[in-house]
Amino acid sequence: MSTVIFALRRTPDADVSRVMLPLVRRTRDPHEGQWALPGGWLDTAEGLDAAASRTLGETTGLAPSYLEQLYAFGAVDRSPTRVVSIVYWALIRPDEVPDEGVENVRWFDAATLPRLAFDHNEIVDYALWRLRNKVGYSRIAHGLLADEFTLAQLREVYESILDRRLDPANFRRQVENSGTLIPTDRFRTGSHRPARLYRYNQDVELADRGPLGVRQ
Repeated sequence: MSTVIFALRRTPDADVSRVMLPLVRRTRDPHEGQWALPGGWLDTAEGLDAAASRTLGETTGLAPSYLEQLYAFGAVDRSPTRVVSIVYWALIRPDEVPDEGVENVRWFDAATLPRLAFDHNEIVDYALWRLRNKVGYSRIAHGLLADEFTLAQLREVYESILDRRLDPANFRRQVENSGTLIPTDRFRTGSHRPARLYRYNQDVELADRGPLGVRQ
């Protein structure tokens, strides 16, 4: 079981946020010394969601606001022994990233990854494709933002995910007409003109998970 964890982080040499993910350096064969997605084995009495949360916490110390099953990867030659991996993907808000790093874990720009162990480059590519598709029809961006945010901050999330600039006026009109945002009475102040803070309408699901997402 492995998990692709996405967060938006601003590097010292960049003026915009980038989609980043943490990787773990392998300490044993196969692929000793290579970077890989965090993960672990499924316990016999453990559900898949619980295992994904547990292995994520054990390897990276992260507890994501959004965690969803991505895909099952089971190519015959993906590992020296036959291994089928259930892969999850997760979104981390800025306040969910610990101040102190975890040993053997490093954050990488998702667009410029080194050669990873196993088929993990292919897995990350698929997760990025899924993220870019979902941002167009769900409020998935909320998983990368604080509870309250400005429209400029929300636009930056979309621009980072889609890797292109968006027209501010068109973006404002589209999101305000979407019915997913609720304006608050608070403003973000600073060196620029005060900007109104918004929050997402909690009655709108983060992403449509279908019938399997309904908990009885």
